[in-house]
Amino acid sequence: MTHLLKLRSFVKAYLPQIVLSILNLAAMTALSLYVPRIIRGVIDEGLIQTDTAYLGRAALLLLGLGLASAGMSALQRYLAEWIGGHIGYDLRNRLYDHIQHLSFSYHDHSQTGQLISRCIEDVRAVQNFIGGSLVHLAQMSFLLVGALTLMLLANWKLTLIAILPLIPLTIITLDFGKRITELFFKVDTLLGDLSARLQENVLGVQVVRAFAREPHEIRRFDETNRAYYRARLKVIGEWSKVMPTTDLLVTLGTILILFFGGRMVLAGTMTIGEIVAFNAYLVMLASPAQELTWLVNAAGEAGAGARRVLEVLETPPEIASPPGAVVLPTLRGEVEFRDVSLKYQDEKRDSLTDINLSVAPNQIVALIGPTGSGKTSLVNLIPRFYDVSEGAVLVDGHDVRAVDLTSLRRQIGIVLQTSLLFSDTIAANIAYGRPDASMDEIIAAAQAAQAHDFILSFEKGYETVVGERGVTLSGGQRQRIAIARALLMDPRILILDDSTSSVDTQTEALIQQALERLMEGRTTFVIAHRLATVRRADLIVVMDRGRIVQTGTHEQLLAQGGLYREIHDLQLVQNMLEEEEAEPVGEYAPQPIRSSEGFG
Repeated sequence: MTHLLKLRSFVKAYLPQIVLSILNLAAMTALSLYVPRIIRGVIDEGLIQTDTAYLGRAALLLLGLGLASAGMSALQRYLAEWIGGHIGYDLRNRLYDHIQHLSFSYHDHSQTGQLISRCIEDVRAVQNFIGGSLVHLAQMSFLLVGALTLMLLANWKLTLIAILPLIPLTIITLDFGKRITELFFKVDTLLGDLSARLQENVLGVQVVRAFAREPHEIRRFDETNRAYYRARLKVIGEWSKVMPTTDLLVTLGTILILFFGGRMVLAGTMTIGEIVAFNAYLVMLASPAQELTWLVNAAGEAGAGARRVLEVLETPPEIASPPGAVVLPTLRGEVEFRDVSLKYQDEKRDSLTDINLSVAPNQIVALIGPTGSGKTSLVNLIPRFYDVSEGAVLVDGHDVRAVDLTSLRRQIGIVLQTSLLFSDTIAANIAYGRPDASMDEIIAAAQAAQAHDFILSFEKGYETVVGERGVTLSGGQRQRIAIARALLMDPRILILDDSTSSVDTQTEALIQQALERLMEGRTTFVIAHRLATVRRADLIVVMDRGRIVQTGTHEQLLAQGGLYREIHDLQLVQNMLEEEEAEPVGEYAPQPIRSSEGFG
């Protein structure tokens, strides 16, 4: 319940509707409490005294109360669902917004399926409790107070006797509530694991089938599903132990009323109508106590959901614009890495160590080195995807940690090593960074990225909807659209993270021609494994094991020897071997696959 109370800020926005709902509940409860009084009169005055006029009036009154109660019940259901739905809507939006601003390091260690489960299942549990169970709890509270008050006024001795079984019932229910919350938290966590397993398998379906690992993946899913099933079964087991006990205790209360109340009727201290009305009040009193188990069960599930939601909402973004952040004007494009070191969370050693590098505006910088040498880590520091462990990254003399993130990132165009497209039109994907761009601008960017021709080959052209993550396009097509998306932003700083790795040699040559023109007038960082891609750069930075080991132009680095010369000679030998092997034996001679493993 503590975690649910932390979400009270979401409830405050709907106080007028909540007040109306409470007033409506109070009126419904008053009508319910008045019904036993009418029944008492029907028995004592209408039946025993044979007053037919009274019976008629009572019937009309009960009909009116029934119609009024039905109308109030319909209003109550609408208000409850309206309040719960709006709170669920707000909570999902807040959660999604917060996830969008959480740092890359958080997502590096979080399962996508767990986040999806928190946004959907856990919010649903909270919404259902607020929109249904909490309203029901308020109604039962009114009934409890009203019925108990009327019972005490009617016969306080019989009331004390009747509520004796309700005392252990309340104790059992409260104890059940303490245990059920932790059980539901385990259930929700396992449901998140199940979602993560399913999401991972769907994304990797090609790999699974390529290696014929379907039986293995089915077994893994079955293990997770079985763990979830057992946890859910344990919840049901605990609940099934409590319910029979509550039914027995409520029945015992009725037995006590019939026994002692019957003796009072025989002694003449109570009428038959009074004992019937008293029993009706007891049923009203017992109903909240009996249904408390259901409510505790719902509260336990909602409390577990609220706890999981708050675990996300209470996680502060590690990367955020500081108070009083500097809003950057149009950048010149100067970038400096000053004594930079970077260590990722849970990593034993630094990914970058003692990096010092100054890049002048409009300079083209190529980064090359073995896999894991820190090239991508280095460029990720420019848009502040991660914060340095030591030192500083400066853009136009401003420490990126002191500037407004939006003003920084809007001036940086990025083409990642793995291109991600959204399930939308090709035009919308290209204009993702500039949704206000005109169609002429979109086409110009596509032409510059050598994507225009293949886009027109589709029946709907730029209005073609690509599949999830762009799976309906080839790797080269996705990459060219991603390049067009970055170029449309006309960034002052351009980062190309191995952006030609997914295209063939011919397409790469076309893209390079376009990029050479488009790189003019902007600072560009190019990560590539092919020396042909980087040899015309103004500055080549050779990295190894998180350090800069060489810098210079192509000719300077060849003259120096070292790692760059080793990479150059190795690729030269590979190219010669490929040319020899590529001689066709026939019209359908197979072509060798280019290999650059170890320098991606």
